[in-house]
This record gives sequence, structure tokens and C-alpha cells, in this order.
Amino acid sequence: MASLDGKVALVTGGSRGIGAAIARKLAAEGAHVAVTYERAASRAAEVVASVEGLGRKALAIQADSGDADALTAAVHQAAEALGGLDVLVNNAGVFPHGTVEELSLEDFDRALAVNVRAVFVATKAAVRHLPDGGRIITIGSTLGERAPRQGLSAYASSKAAVVGLSRAFARDLGARGITSVVVQPGPTDTDMNPADGPRAASALALSAIGRHAAPEDLAATVAHVAGPAGAFITGSVITVDGGVNA
Repeated sequence: MASLDGKVALVTGGSRGIGAAIARKLAAEGAHVAVTYERAASRAAEVVASVEGLGRKALAIQADSGDADALTAAVHQAAEALGGLDVLVNNAGVFPHGTVEELSLEDFDRALAVNVRAVFVATKAAVRHLPDGGRIITIGSTLGERAPRQGLSAYASSKAAVVGLSRAFARDLGARGITSVVVQPGPTDTDMNPADGPRAASALALSAIGRHAAPEDLAATVAHVAGPAGAFITGSVITVDGGVNA
């Protein structure tokens, strides 16, 4: 019996990268999975096909995580279509880059809307559906703890904020056995941060292991926390970074 047999999960920003790997891993562990996407409809459809190929139910919902009404509706749609909701993975994110002199206020506000406010919005909607013992898992970043280069003010501050949110959720929902955890990646080989991209060398210089994570490395940790073994892990930050922040 797989660890998530019969469970339902929603992964925001699940059409590519870490989100897509998480969706596939949760399905491999037995979960039915919904994903949201903003623009990548064809890639979201590929994730749905992968999940369905494992014999699970799947759904892709177009929703901009910066739009609170659309995101709230997506959470409710996922729960209604798949018969409930047991696991919420707050994964959707944006990565504006620029020094404080360069970064526009619009880009800063967008980072907070998608990376922080959306975590609150989706969680607020999800708790109407989550049973006792449900899971809230938020994808953070090592850059929320340490800014090793210029141009990170919007992203780093947003990822620091989700740690406080997640810990507060753990207190708010602990009486119901609902856990809230941040899984915090370091440099990960995705479209947003390719292992052969312009920032790769500086990231690898900090790594103890000497490589970028694969999205599957993060997905494995998320699946562990989402399963029975994660029932007593809450208010925690789990760093999966190859030693970058060591």
C-alpha cells in the first residue's frame, strides 16, 4: 500500500519544475492530484497525463496565484472535483531579480502577492476542506535565510516571510492535527534556475555536494512530509540544499 493511497493533493504552480515533480511523486505514492498553472497549459496537461497514467485522478486549473479570487476558487474546485483535499502544497512562485536601485515597486509587490499572500489565500481556502491530520507544505528557499549575491531583496524577503506564516499556521491548526511545514530548496535545476544558467557557477561554489538539486530531490521530501511519517513534523523548516547554507 502506497503512503498516500486515497488522498487528494493540490499543488499550486504544478505545471513545471519542482511543482510538476511534486505532483508526479505524490501520485506515485497514491494520491489524486490537482495542479494550478498560470500560462503553461500544455505542460499542465502533461502533468495530468502522467498522474492519470499512474491510475490516479488528476485536474489542471488555470489560476494566477497573484489573483486571490482565482486562487480561492481553484482550491474549492480541486476539492469538489476530486472528492476532498488532504494535502496543500504552496509551490507557485516568481523570482524578480534586481538591486534595490533597479527593482520596481510593481515587481516587489508581485513577489509578495504570489510568494507570500497566495500562501495565506490558498491555506485559508484549504482549511475548509482539510480533515484533521491534513498537511500544508510550503516551498520556501535558502535565499530566505541568506542572500549570497546582489539583486535578491524581493525574493529573499518573500521567502523569509513564508517561514513565519507557516509556523503561525502550525499554531493555528495544530489542535486539529493539521501540520504546516516549509520545505526549503537551494539551487535546483529548473526553468527558473537552470544548472547551466548565468547564476549557476556562483550557486555551485557554495554547495557542499557540488551540484544543483533535481526537482525530484525536493519532491521526495515533500512526499515524506505529506505521508504518515510527517504526522508529528510541524512548524519546521526542512532544508534540502546540498549544504549551500551549511
